[in-house]
Amino acid sequence: MAKKNDALAQIHMQVMWNRLISVVEEQAQTLVRTAFSTSVREAGDLSAGVFDEQGRMLAQAVTGTPGHINSMAEAVPHFIAKYPMSKMKPGDHFITNDPWQASGHLHDFTVVSPTFHKGRAVALFANTIHVVDIGGRGFGPDGRQVFEEGLNIPIMHLFKEGKANETLMELIRTNVREPMQVEGDLFAAAACNDTGSKRLVDMMTEFELKDLNKLGAFIIESSRKATIEKIRKLKPGTYRNTMQTDGYDAPVTISAALTVGKDGIHVDYEGTSGASPYGINVVFNYTKAYTCFGVKCIVAPDIPNNYGSLLPITFSAPEGSILNVQRPWAVAARHIIGHCLPDTVFGCLHQVVPEGAQAEGSASLWNVQLRGGPSVSGGVAFKGNIPEFEMLQFNSGGTGARPTKDGLNSTAFPSGVRGMPVEANEAITPVVFWKKELRPDSGGAGTQRGGLGQIIEIGGIDGIPFDVLAMFERCENPAHGRAGGGTAKSGRVSLKSGKQMRGKGRQSIPPDDKLVLELPGGGGFGSPMKREPSRVANDVKNGYITREAAKRDYGVALRDDLSVDDETTKSLRTQRAAE
Repeated sequence: MAKKNDALAQIHMQVMWNRLISVVEEQAQTLVRTAFSTSVREAGDLSAGVFDEQGRMLAQAVTGTPGHINSMAEAVPHFIAKYPMSKMKPGDHFITNDPWQASGHLHDFTVVSPTFHKGRAVALFANTIHVVDIGGRGFGPDGRQVFEEGLNIPIMHLFKEGKANETLMELIRTNVREPMQVEGDLFAAAACNDTGSKRLVDMMTEFELKDLNKLGAFIIESSRKATIEKIRKLKPGTYRNTMQTDGYDAPVTISAALTVGKDGIHVDYEGTSGASPYGINVVFNYTKAYTCFGVKCIVAPDIPNNYGSLLPITFSAPEGSILNVQRPWAVAARHIIGHCLPDTVFGCLHQVVPEGAQAEGSASLWNVQLRGGPSVSGGVAFKGNIPEFEMLQFNSGGTGARPTKDGLNSTAFPSGVRGMPVEANEAITPVVFWKKELRPDSGGAGTQRGGLGQIIEIGGIDGIPFDVLAMFERCENPAHGRAGGGTAKSGRVSLKSGKQMRGKGRQSIPPDDKLVLELPGGGGFGSPMKREPSRVANDVKNGYITREAAKRDYGVALRDDLSVDDETTKSLRTQRAAE
């Protein structure tokens, strides 16, 4: 009977755990429905989660990015240190965008709110959102110090006992280019935490819970043990990998040594390049966020993400390296390097897991941050009115091929944000997306083909000039394949008129010209000569690769009707094998 009761108790705990996850997902969806900016509303560039009284994350929403979620897990204890839960009041909401306490740059706001049940604070809800502007130079890599990159809000009240901090809101409105969008997003952030609190109180009432202590302990310990159990299935040892990225003015090397131990995995970034003089540096929280995510993707993807499942994964990065900068280094475009960390970790784990790890992908989002107005650098050559605007559009290249599947085309990995419909941005800014299509031959060849990048062409309405705050990666260092897979095509930034542009830094699109972005693809996995000829033929039919690439990269000859010429294909592949 005792064992039966224990089993029922375990099931009861699991039911409540699942319910808690649904609570935070509703919290996140409230944010999506009420946000003003397209980055949150359309792309889901956010995080949402619930924390116990010690600031330990118990559950996260499915909607959101690893960079926001895992760095938010590090941020909440800072709020409690400044405002202990015993001193919080109903209706309080706290806020910060401090890069070193939250998610790594000033454009991300984290809002933390207490939940009260029967007159006592029993939990905290938190969310992080990316706002379209925070003043300063704007969202780009050109800053030389964080002071240039915008308004820095220390941890303080956003709402105090239900009343908005109007002094703070006035400061924000005065210092940003899109005051209505930013203010609206902050109110949405408070509203979503209120939704989470209401649903949690309903849950606690239904299950007759006075607090979350017992449930929280069950979640944390179950997740910790399950993660360690997964790690113990791996061969112990230290595995190394390096990756080179474009950097801003010089290439950046990311060096990782991943050690599999009995009770955990540690990633050491000793040997990684030093800090950059430009805003592509990464703070410790953000490095942890994407390091842990990379490990979990391969080692324990099915275990819910929380304080317990993150405990066995540790890392270190030398202070002063590009992965652990201190104030006041510039950090606005920290995602450029941060998004490359999972691929770097995968290179280590590829040596550990029997089936191997997916190939390198385009990794970093190609965030298109555009700016218009009389002050744009091309405005002097334009006779007419240039409307002021600030626009952010998320775009992605291809992901790396997997051991048993092709890479995904134009998919945001590791960030997980959704692509924004061009119509959403065209409706609020004076630009036109003249082209947005897959880029043939951009994925690396392999038994499993790398995902494709895309081609995007953007122009101003009536030929108006505008500026692009370029922060594009893999223009010089394309994604490499694994296990004999081919290298992907690198990215390219240019004008429609033909001039090649830099991958990073603020630049002008002249009047009556267009910005052309050719996004990189993902690397291939396995020998291209082992890909079934029929799959190669289908790739040509779908426009993923050209007939020339089919013959050159895969040794597959096609007839005029795009069917496989078996005899010529066999001859080509035999010849390649002999070489």
